[in-house]
Amino acid sequence: MGSFDRQKHWEDIYQSKRLEEVSWYQPTPKTSLSFLKQFNISKHAKIIDVGGGDSLLVDHLIGLGYQNVTVLDISESALKRARQRLGDLADKVKWIVADAATFVATEQYDFWHDRAAFHFLTEEQEIESYLENAKRSIMPGGILVLGTFSVEGPQKCSGIKIKQYSESTMTALLQRFFEKLKCITVDHKTPFEKIQQFTFCSFRKLQIDLV
Repeated sequence: MGSFDRQKHWEDIYQSKRLEEVSWYQPTPKTSLSFLKQFNISKHAKIIDVGGGDSLLVDHLIGLGYQNVTVLDISESALKRARQRLGDLADKVKWIVADAATFVATEQYDFWHDRAAFHFLTEEQEIESYLENAKRSIMPGGILVLGTFSVEGPQKCSGIKIKQYSESTMTALLQRFFEKLKCITVDHKTPFEKIQQFTFCSFRKLQIDLV
């Protein structure tokens, strides 16, 4: 049996399903936008949406006047769909095709957002690589927002096993380099009327790493 091709898996999904046909679809990403408002993120802040796919968060960010937005996803098809939807506005966004497990940022960000990409990383090496990249790539004092399936949420998404997180397990992973700010539990209703429970936690990058 061959090894799992994560990129091909996601390309197949985005090439076969419309925007409204995927379980993570949100017309308005209220939870994600609430974190931006809560922390009063400047319109000039450097923002990255990791695993953003063709979600509508980028549309809302542009509509709110954010001027330095990057969207990263493993699927080129997903980003192509988002660019086509945005038309000329797509030129205001930086688009990166990369796997969140191996992505190495070339700049630093003020606000790192990840809704439902991190929980697909189930191998310890992938998780460590992701967190090391986030540590390097978020400005001191910058904000990290992670949204994953909770311990009461699904154990799989799109046919792939995921890693569930609670407030305590997520905080334990990040506490050396990040200060926990707020964690909430959110019930997401899919287009198929199913409820998926998420854990969303926000963190601030420490000015100095703890020993």
